[in-house]
Amino acid sequence: MSPIAVTASATTSLLAFHRGAKQWNKIIPSYWRRSSGIGSSLFANSHRKPLQFRFSTSAANESSGGVAEEISGSEKLPINFVWSDNKKPRVCILGGGFGGLYTALRLESLEWPDDKKPQIVLVDQSERFVFKPMLYELLSGEVEEWEIAPRFSDLLANSSVQFFKDRVKLLQPSDHLGTNGSNTSSCGGTVHLDSGLLIEYDWYDLHYLTRLVLALGAEAKLDVVPGAAEFAFPFTTLEDARKVNDKLTTLERTTFGKDFQISVAIVGCGYSGVELAATVAERLQNKGIIRAINVDPIICPNAPPSNREAALKVLSSRKVELLLGYFVRGIRRVSESDSSDTSAGVDENHIEVAHNLEKYILELQPAERGIQNKIIEADLVLWTVGSKPPLPQLEPSDFPFVLPLNARGQAETDETLRVKGHPRIFALGDSSALRDSNGRILPATAQVAFQQADFTGWNLWAAINGRPLLPFRFQNLGEMMTLGRYDAAISPSFVEGLTLEGPIGHTARKLAYLIRLPTDEHKLKVGISWLTKSAIDSVSLLQSTLTKTNTRESVIIFFPSLSLSVFFPSLSVFFLISNPIRTSTLRHLLQFLRCPGDENHTRSLSPSVANLGSLLESDQMRGNNLSGLVPSNTNSTGARGSVAS
Repeated sequence: MSPIAVTASATTSLLAFHRGAKQWNKIIPSYWRRSSGIGSSLFANSHRKPLQFRFSTSAANESSGGVAEEISGSEKLPINFVWSDNKKPRVCILGGGFGGLYTALRLESLEWPDDKKPQIVLVDQSERFVFKPMLYELLSGEVEEWEIAPRFSDLLANSSVQFFKDRVKLLQPSDHLGTNGSNTSSCGGTVHLDSGLLIEYDWYDLHYLTRLVLALGAEAKLDVVPGAAEFAFPFTTLEDARKVNDKLTTLERTTFGKDFQISVAIVGCGYSGVELAATVAERLQNKGIIRAINVDPIICPNAPPSNREAALKVLSSRKVELLLGYFVRGIRRVSESDSSDTSAGVDENHIEVAHNLEKYILELQPAERGIQNKIIEADLVLWTVGSKPPLPQLEPSDFPFVLPLNARGQAETDETLRVKGHPRIFALGDSSALRDSNGRILPATAQVAFQQADFTGWNLWAAINGRPLLPFRFQNLGEMMTLGRYDAAISPSFVEGLTLEGPIGHTARKLAYLIRLPTDEHKLKVGISWLTKSAIDSVSLLQSTLTKTNTRESVIIFFPSLSLSVFFPSLSVFFLISNPIRTSTLRHLLQFLRCPGDENHTRSLSPSVANLGSLLESDQMRGNNLSGLVPSNTNSTGARGSVAS
């Protein structure tokens, strides 16, 4: 054991261990109060060269723990994570996307015997959960970041789930070696994190059962085309959306008031590419030229024909140029020779742009013979083709192929979502290669992850309580796609031949995603925010319409919009009052209503919303339940009953 010296100096110079003081503040407080000593609760014996650490506390950080300072030694000592209760089951979830977070919430919602409720640890490299199907609305300004990317700390504040912001560095499962893992260790495996934290999961006894859940998602695959990783912007994470939005804002400011147009090339015409093309085209309007490139001769080849037709209609109305039957052979930055060689005609549809903007050249090759190559220029290249799970990068180099992975890097699972050959490891979402009844691998969509999280949570409960596990059966609820601020297409599978387009489809899609958001408290906050924005937009539309047309025409134009603005809030309110809402949720809602200046709520609330706060404080709304509803254990994931793209 490394010697530890504890001081109370507030002026000691501190060198934060690994990720720094902030990470230590998250690790130390939970166990400082529960353990008899720091050394026994946080650190385990190691055969590596020992280190010395000094902990320092001050009035500023006294309530949140301390930080560690390296005193001596040349090699950093890993820290063994120690579970707070050795007699309760444990669940370690890697990845906080739809699969990981909703599995944790599902476990929290289930009924557990007192001695069997598991300790849950959730690890994700980001501090925010991202509702990825609505990233496009960030570009259009329709939603705010806090609405679709809440912090894990806020979502899990009222739960027993412990969250660690960290990156998974290495997986070392050993439960495939035998009943006891190995002859020398009873450890079922180890998870290595970038911060140096080691999470072991033992499984030789019922009281030490630990399940590992792999829900690490997937990353953009940019290494298939030369230049894509250097010059193209992916669009899969919140950071990607921020970068694309910043780049578009820079281009808009640079070309403002000038007779220049912004050229955007979007690689891929699947759902993501089409939604991105429609959103960017709507944002730039006449100031931009959008080109969408796809190797297939059609867009969205896996989409229902009605959704595809609706998308084509919108793209055509916004003058999006479709380059179908081409794949990108390479991307490079425009050089001085390219820009000066006017005779070369770099782009046959060359558009004059500002000279101080970086431009990129895309070399297109036809997928079929008989078609000429194309070379186009773009100020911005957006990449929506391909993804790769990170599992192959997490295997130890000296002993690879421990997990059964397919060619795409997904773990092969049985019908109960357990990794084949590893009964203590579950995999779902992008990390899972589960096949349907026809032998096809299920698509890596949010809809699949939603449903798998529901089954994973139940099967974890069944495994811990000695019940039979349920086989996963995917139920296709339909397809949805956004096509701009007031446009969308939705085809529910339970109503054959029905497709909702335009504002109606947009309203239905938004309502479906409101129901899918995590935790009742967050749904309430977002529902109120969207209701307020809908009312404000309706008033603004009426005012602008009255100024442009006479009274009769304005009524004809405004009535459909007014109907939709009333329809959506009404459904939202119906949803909010038809779900069990506990007193704690209402209390947090009231705090939210009283604090319009909160960092997560920058919009000022309208008087009608403020009146709602007074209503909730009235005697009629007090008590344990709202409207006499009896609290029950509900499924926070809502994995069934709505459509998710």
